[in-house]
Amino acid sequence: MPHAEVKYSSDLDIDTQAILTKIEAVILEHDDGAGDCKGRGYPTSEYQYTHIDISVSVLSKPHRDAAFSNALLADLEHSIKALIPMACEFSLGLHYITPFYITGSHRP
Repeated sequence: MPHAEVKYSSDLDIDTQAILTKIEAVILEHDDGAGDCKGRGYPTSEYQYTHIDISVSVLSKPHRDAAFSNALLADLEHSIKALIPMACEFSLGLHYITPFYITGSHRP
């Protein structure tokens, strides 16, 4: 299950939910078995320069090689930037989670 975090300066007028939804859709276009993408948005009123920093994390798998990663990053960048209506600094990272990771649901 992929994860996405969108951290941004609060002067950006963005629809975080639309960005998270687009990230999930783009991941699934590249890997239809990736599953739901859990996401969070973190606006901050304390910042230097208007910016957005996006981190996308997926599990390491054999088919997620350099070609897959570069294509996914390019599509994510293009799709996300289309949803940002104003100038800002932009950072996007694709991160691979090690096999030593637990994910699932907790229902006490």
